[in-house]
Amino acid sequence: MLKSKTFLKKTRAGGVMKIVREHYLRDDIGCGAAGCTACGGAHEGPALEPQPQDPASSLCPQPHYLLPDTNVLLHQIVSAWRPGTWDSVASSLRLPGSLETYVEQEQGENANDRNDRAIRVAAKWYNEHLKKMSADNQLQVIFITNDRKNKEKAVEEGIPAFTCEEYVKSLTANPELIDRLACLSEEGNEIESGKIIFSEHLPLSKLQQGIKSGTYLQGTFRASRENYLEATVWIHGDNEENKEIILQGLKHLNRAVHEDIVAVELLPKSQWVAPSSVVLHDEGQNEDDVEKEEEREQMLKTAVSEKMLKPTGRVVGIIKRNWRPYCGMLSKSDIKESRRHLFTPADKRIPRIRIETRQASTLEGRRIIVAIDGWPRNSRYPNGHFVKNLGDVGEKETETEVLLLEHDVPHQPFSQAVLSFLPKMPWSITEKDMKNREDLRHLCICSVDPPGCTDIDDALHCRELENGNLEVGVHIADVSHFIRPGNALDQESARRGTTVYLCEKRIDMVPELLSSNLCSLKCDVDRLAFSCIWEMNHSAEILKTKFTKSVINSKASLTYAEAQLRIDSANMRDDITTSLRGLNKLAKILKKKRIEKGALTLSSPEVRFHMDSETHDPIDLQTKELRETNSMVEEFMLLANISVAKKIHEEFSEHALLRKHPAPPPSNYEILVKAAKSRNLEIKTDTAKSLAESLDRAESPTFPYLNTLLRILATRCMMQAVYFCSGMDNDFHHYGLASPIYTHFTSPIRRYADVIVHRLLAVAIGADCTYPELTDKHKLADICKNLNYRHKMAQYAQRASVAFHTQLFFKSKGIVSEEAYILFVRKNAIVVLIPKYGLEGTVFFEEKDKPNPRLIYDDEIPSLKIEDTVFHVFDKVKVKIMLDSSNLQHQKIRMSLVEPQIPGISIPPDNISNMNLNGPEKKKMKFEK
Repeated sequence: MLKSKTFLKKTRAGGVMKIVREHYLRDDIGCGAAGCTACGGAHEGPALEPQPQDPASSLCPQPHYLLPDTNVLLHQIVSAWRPGTWDSVASSLRLPGSLETYVEQEQGENANDRNDRAIRVAAKWYNEHLKKMSADNQLQVIFITNDRKNKEKAVEEGIPAFTCEEYVKSLTANPELIDRLACLSEEGNEIESGKIIFSEHLPLSKLQQGIKSGTYLQGTFRASRENYLEATVWIHGDNEENKEIILQGLKHLNRAVHEDIVAVELLPKSQWVAPSSVVLHDEGQNEDDVEKEEEREQMLKTAVSEKMLKPTGRVVGIIKRNWRPYCGMLSKSDIKESRRHLFTPADKRIPRIRIETRQASTLEGRRIIVAIDGWPRNSRYPNGHFVKNLGDVGEKETETEVLLLEHDVPHQPFSQAVLSFLPKMPWSITEKDMKNREDLRHLCICSVDPPGCTDIDDALHCRELENGNLEVGVHIADVSHFIRPGNALDQESARRGTTVYLCEKRIDMVPELLSSNLCSLKCDVDRLAFSCIWEMNHSAEILKTKFTKSVINSKASLTYAEAQLRIDSANMRDDITTSLRGLNKLAKILKKKRIEKGALTLSSPEVRFHMDSETHDPIDLQTKELRETNSMVEEFMLLANISVAKKIHEEFSEHALLRKHPAPPPSNYEILVKAAKSRNLEIKTDTAKSLAESLDRAESPTFPYLNTLLRILATRCMMQAVYFCSGMDNDFHHYGLASPIYTHFTSPIRRYADVIVHRLLAVAIGADCTYPELTDKHKLADICKNLNYRHKMAQYAQRASVAFHTQLFFKSKGIVSEEAYILFVRKNAIVVLIPKYGLEGTVFFEEKDKPNPRLIYDDEIPSLKIEDTVFHVFDKVKVKIMLDSSNLQHQKIRMSLVEPQIPGISIPPDNISNMNLNGPEKKKMKFEK
């Protein structure tokens, strides 16, 4: 049946436009209840249970379905996810298009009231319809709404209706569910008699006007990990003058939470501040004791030169909340029988959250998930509610789940819909697969990877041609052959974006059948590949480049160490070893050329854990050893990526997926330049080439590790490399590699960017056909945005995994004393690097409830004077390393100064040689300095 509505509308040009709105109403939409005979069994999609699970409700003892209104569904969705609680939710989403339940908006009725009425009509229809199923049928639909007027009207119309709270409280078998309900009214949940702490947020309409006029600036709120009273706002758009705004103090942060989109007002220049050098963590003051916070804010204010001052502002309103469920621990109230407690998130950038729960004793010492509901003006902390219990703190499974959730890493098992697009086993290469593909199985190809690698993306070969030149090939797993555009497997791979490598597990981007089997270029099996083959002379100059889909058969799967042994061995002269030596020789020439062009050779300490074969606990921790073969593989991967980038940009100038590395702003280098100057060295940063040459010259015969420290510090100055669509950007340059163009082609098993690049290259050489999304620059830009986010989160998750396993290592090892070098000096601490373990940590010189030493901080040098001892960047010190478990929520590696000896500060080695911070002495240790 067709219903139409016609009306006239005046256009901007003064004309009249006739608008017709049509509604097609169907009479063949079933109720969805399995076994319903009244509608002939007609229903689309999943059916409702024929006999709903009894939730043991004291209000509704008979079997029933639930029909929540829109607001309940939006705000209480976490409760709805509880297995077995709201399993039988009637699906009304199809019903507005049904002939029997469609309602038109009445005159004077707003859209919200019309929607409420439509849901009530659906509820009434369901109840009448279900009676037709059988004479003795007791099934009914319960309407759930928190809107008082909506509920009253439902009751008047004979519809069983309850608020969400009433219904959940009636579930006698699950009394804990009341904790999961969101607190929706900020004002209604304010602390009783609490004084106003924060200024009122301006309404969105005023914010938009202010942003348009330039009175306010819009940006992303980024809380500090090191100082809970400081944040920055990264301004959106092309505002180069004030790209980053500093916020200091609770009142200027004004209830913004990390990643919120906020509006800020720039303060007068007389109120601008410098980024604080103080390390401050929220130690859980009484939530009403704001005066203590104001005392702490005074610590942020120090006299600095005018050039150190940065644009400073305050939050005047929230444009968009980007809250998510947060992992952490309950800080149980000291008040007996209290239901109100504080939740401390694992992420230090997130404020503590007030929740009400009756399960405090059960949840204490457990990792839990909490959601924020609101943040009243008179509350030091936001309000929230309990969502889920993850498990005991410290357990590997629990902590791994926490770090995956906290970094938004998709890690659920692949769905059946995704798995259905995998090849059927046993799989073999067919004649159809060989179309547009070269047979390279005769070549002496091998792979070189870390030990234990099963997802082998790449393999190489090198051989001498009859003309005396060399043929070099990089062969990459042809993942795009198996993942076809637009299907469920492709969509899930795009969503995940990258494989995430944790210390003892891998979260695959693609199912294991592909990652560790059919796409992995293992030796002695035929595999589909995408090959980049160059003809080179012996000076590593490229004479010809060819791209082709191929089939290969790798002759060896080697580790870096095994490949190095072959190259170095005087007795091995087989084809594989000859190939490796040719590759290694060319790689050295390629690297030299790159460095001459200005490519940077930076440093970042990476660690490797040796795990116990039974317990899987770390039993040794070492920095990774890099060999010539690591560099050999890297050089050819870089060369392949650059060659492919040029090709796809030639063919698709507007929609090539590329990767760029922006040059850092000069201010980023300040710490590096100052640190080098303190050692009478000059670092030039005007170009990447001058930086590279400066770093090469920065040597000290008496301090050989100095150059490594400078390169580590230079790494910290860099910007993040990002994916982008060529048609949406003009700057393609990769600063770190000194390359005018770059992309990722060489790791499609673990990076979705490479899958897209393979598809572009395949179309460019006529080996595959295109599809609309591949040549839509806006859709490619959206893909790049997700890939950049996923890549960043994967890096953070990997670092968190290393940090957790480092804690496990020192938990079993006890207290150790090691040499360290100062990387940074802060106002009240030094940040040190321990080369033996590749471990970084902070040594604090101020502690709660302890007299503070005399500290003098100089940002210009930079240096920190403690009593009569002065510390500079790169100074050598000795520290004690131990696991501090006194705070279960944030167990951490604690470092204390041993040498140089400063009375009252340093720990004499004799005092702690027999102590263990995980035992009864831990509190004594914490304060005996």
